[in-house]
Amino acid sequence: MARILTGITPSGTLHIGNYFGAMRPAIELQTRGEAYYFIADYHSMTSVTDADARRRFTHGIALDWLACGLDPARAVFWRQSDLPEVCELMWLLGTLTPMGLLERAHSYKDKTAKGLAANFGLFAYPVLMAADILLYDTNLVPVGRDQKQHVEMTRDMAVKFNQTYGETLVVPEPEIRADTALVPGLDGQKMSKSYGNTIEIFGDEKVLRKKIMGLVMDSRTPAEPKPDADKNLAIQLLRLFTPAEVALDYETRLRAGGLGYGDLKKALFEHYWNFFAAARTRRAELAANPGHVEAVLRDGAQRARATASQVLTRAKQACGLG
Repeated sequence: MARILTGITPSGTLHIGNYFGAMRPAIELQTRGEAYYFIADYHSMTSVTDADARRRFTHGIALDWLACGLDPARAVFWRQSDLPEVCELMWLLGTLTPMGLLERAHSYKDKTAKGLAANFGLFAYPVLMAADILLYDTNLVPVGRDQKQHVEMTRDMAVKFNQTYGETLVVPEPEIRADTALVPGLDGQKMSKSYGNTIEIFGDEKVLRKKIMGLVMDSRTPAEPKPDADKNLAIQLLRLFTPAEVALDYETRLRAGGLGYGDLKKALFEHYWNFFAAARTRRAELAANPGHVEAVLRDGAQRARATASQVLTRAKQACGLG
């Protein structure tokens, strides 16, 4: 049975782009193999420097994943920093990783171009990510196309290690989902915290309603036909929360004329709000019992360590350490 691994960085509040792009696909994979899911709080240190904020984001992400359907009975779910073994494997890998490989990382170039400080953590991010993957004998890493390079770099590091010290590490495969949703943000760009254009999965109803009702439309009147209705931002978002025939009905009405933008945005909010209704209830129950959430993460760390300790010991012995 294949072992599948996914991590998510606690650098802010999760939004619907995170849900449709990463969370829902990962949760669906729980039934397909051994699912290993972790909260990458070490990775968050490249962008978050407030300790209280990191703790808050980490706890919030645990609540979000559990509320949205992650099942601790099926998946191993833990906090990355509860297994410092990952940092030790990162060093072993780093001693063999060429500078040129890291300098070619798209993520590093993109983030520094956007003004993020160029430091060792940001530069070495792919090595820590490789350690995250290799420490658990991972077979499959489901990623979006923008993360494919990091998995390819992980493969390069594993192959180099095995060539140097003998067959030790499992070389993983990326799994690129052809149907991964590209979720547009409030401004039409890809939804991202860095763009400030997100719609949160959970949050205050009035605030979220205001966000959606504030979507900018063109100046055409309700009666005017809109032949480009399929490109309308509200229609694109509506498709995420409704069956295909429902979204198509709104698109057809908008195309023909007679459906006002205000009514369309109201419908979008209602469908969005109802889509996450059960998850909101579950999240409130979990938030009221923080001890349970911590117990889930502790148990997950213990289960993850059973694999991690074996892999690290194997790697150290191959290197002549210990």
